Amino acid sequence: MNVVETIAQLPPHLIRIVLSAMVVIAFVFINTMLLGYLERKLAGWFQRRPGPMEVGPQGILQMLIDGVKLLGKQFIVPEESNKPLFRLAPLLAFIPVGVSFIVVPFSRELQVRDLDVGLIFLLAIMSTNMVAVLIAGWVSNNKYALFGAVRSVAQNVAYEIPMLLSLLSVVLMTNSFSMRRIVLAQHPVWNVVVQPLAFLIYFIAGMAETNRTPFDLPEAESELTAGYHTEFSGIAFSFFFLAEYTNMFFVSAITTALFLGGWSGPPLPYMEYSGMVWFMLKVYTLLFVMIWVRWTFPRVRFDQLLNFCWKYLIPFALVNLLVTAVAVKL
Repeated sequence: MNVVETIAQLPPHLIRIVLSAMVVIAFVFINTMLLGYLERKLAGWFQRRPGPMEVGPQGILQMLIDGVKLLGKQFIVPEESNKPLFRLAPLLAFIPVGVSFIVVPFSRELQVRDLDVGLIFLLAIMSTNMVAVLIAGWVSNNKYALFGAVRSVAQNVAYEIPMLLSLLSVVLMTNSFSMRRIVLAQHPVWNVVVQPLAFLIYFIAGMAETNRTPFDLPEAESELTAGYHTEFSGIAFSFFFLAEYTNMFFVSAITTALFLGGWSGPPLPYMEYSGMVWFMLKVYTLLFVMIWVRWTFPRVRFDQLLNFCWKYLIPFALVNLLVTAVAVKL
């Protein structure tokens, strides 16, 4: 029996799961290379320098070469660390990001599964990244890594509150946790028009959740060397790198689905799947804004980070939720 006949005898749903997993992994790597290249180029343009130029035309192959270099580096496990957990932490950061693709509605036709609790599922999966960061910093037996992990937990616990409060405003309006139903409920008016404050609060909290500048306190290079991944090298470090850029994509994807109408947009000529094109255009526009913010604003102090959340974002999110509840009731 050859390989083709063996594959043909497998259950169809198993073949679909395997193919979907392969597509997701390929997209994660391609998305990371694309965002890494764009970030370096945009950082150069914002600071009036060319950015990567040497490897390929306009440095377009720089991220591919960097990936090969990381794969070729030795994965060093510190002598005094908790070795099993040290090896597990990068996988905990990377594996859940693939599961999150299940409920993302890329278009009217392209969604793996429309769960009734899709939004809760997506937020729960994304929150596991904090667990991975905590384990990575705690088991490294390095004080800088531990400080970075503690900062990450405090930051994520604080900013998850305004994030959830802002999303609850949308849930109250649409009466659903289904990502697909929330997108369909935004016809003809997008939620960003009626919930601009919730959109702004969620996007700011989302950038803090991904540990991006000006909220990158868990890996502040000038203070903590590299924070929670100080001791990680080679392929283990690349897993954290992949997880960060994929989490950025999911924050932008949730923002697009809940506030920017998802796949909605005027039909494009000669485009059969114009909904997916509009969805990806909105997502990468938000990613551009994330990169723009990173290379524009300086890193805040940790007390400023938490004060901004507890004194401003949470009260505004609570008031917005209260106003939304009253408006829906009336």
